[in-house]
Amino acid sequence: MKVTSVEIWDVAAAWRRGWNPVILRVNTDEGISGLGEVGLPIGNGHNAYIGIAKDLAEAILIGKDPLQSEAIWESSIRHVWLGQGGGMIFFAGMSGIDMALWDIKGKVAKLPVYQLLGGKTNPKLRCYASQVHFGWPNAKPANTPAEFGQNALDALKEGFDAVKVDPIWADEAGNRDGWDLNKVMTNAQLKLTYERVEGVRKAVGPDVDIILECHGHQEITNAIKVGQACEDLKCMYYEEPINSLNVDEMVKVSQNVRIPIAAGEHIYTRWGFRQYFEKQALNVIQPDLGVAGGITEVKKICDMAHVYGLSVQIHTCGSPIEIAAAVHVETAIPNFVIHENIAAGQAPENVAMCTPEIRVKNGSFTAPEGPGLGVELNEKAVAGYTKIKVG
Repeated sequence: MKVTSVEIWDVAAAWRRGWNPVILRVNTDEGISGLGEVGLPIGNGHNAYIGIAKDLAEAILIGKDPLQSEAIWESSIRHVWLGQGGGMIFFAGMSGIDMALWDIKGKVAKLPVYQLLGGKTNPKLRCYASQVHFGWPNAKPANTPAEFGQNALDALKEGFDAVKVDPIWADEAGNRDGWDLNKVMTNAQLKLTYERVEGVRKAVGPDVDIILECHGHQEITNAIKVGQACEDLKCMYYEEPINSLNVDEMVKVSQNVRIPIAAGEHIYTRWGFRQYFEKQALNVIQPDLGVAGGITEVKKICDMAHVYGLSVQIHTCGSPIEIAAAVHVETAIPNFVIHENIAAGQAPENVAMCTPEIRVKNGSFTAPEGPGLGVELNEKAVAGYTKIKVG
């Protein structure tokens, strides 16, 4: 079997501003194709993702045996100049290709990917409603503590028993990124931050889990102050309290806050995660299959995390392709803790991009049982988007 061509779609979605999944399909001379997703659909990176996917398809994929995914992955970091030292854009390209190769493997074997990864360790995946401060799913963004609590309650109506909330996303007037978090918070800002999380706790009660999220926007003093302030609210974990580029700062936060620390969506490859493991900077890792190196690499990262007693919540905010890939990995690994589910991921327009539809039900996911990733591209849904073909 040989790869004959690669198709790349730039999904510039009209239903949500800035939602740009980059999808690729790897085609073979035996008529079997595999789907992958490059990078994240948010953050304005889609032009770079398209470019690296095209370049890597030309450089390392056309004419190769798609079943030799390990050799293809290794060749990319040894024989492609950009792979030596890597970078998030490079590994986003590798991630999308690798997902598609695993999809092909499963179709050849007539087995779902989770079976190729070791079988069904977790038959049912508990999910949390992510980013409820933006509204769940279509309510207005929250500003006051009462609004934060109501948005969380709206998520619970759909069967979730865990929510994630960012209490620093807006200032006291509701202006997004209105606070300069490079400066030390005032007491008034810290008080409102606490009260927003407290509003969620009061609304949902003691048994629902709350994940505290700060998107890496704080400097270290604020990260520690916010974490310490929220300790009595019994948060499940504290996600991206600071930017992930400085592992020693993350260690300092971990040592000064009595809430488990989580991060990983901006970290890629096992080399990137290694320092976090060795320095015990995290309790929960959150690799993203679209940037960390694909299924091949993320499975290794999860296995390394298991050695250090760390839990895994794969970061997911993409199309049904990326969601399906994440669900397969989480189904197989023993250190899975919870699955991230964002409202946009379950929007009708996003779900419709693949068949069969992959949806969360009563706050949980189960892995697709079809061969490979278990989903196929809905050609009608992507027909209007720009497509590039290599090969």
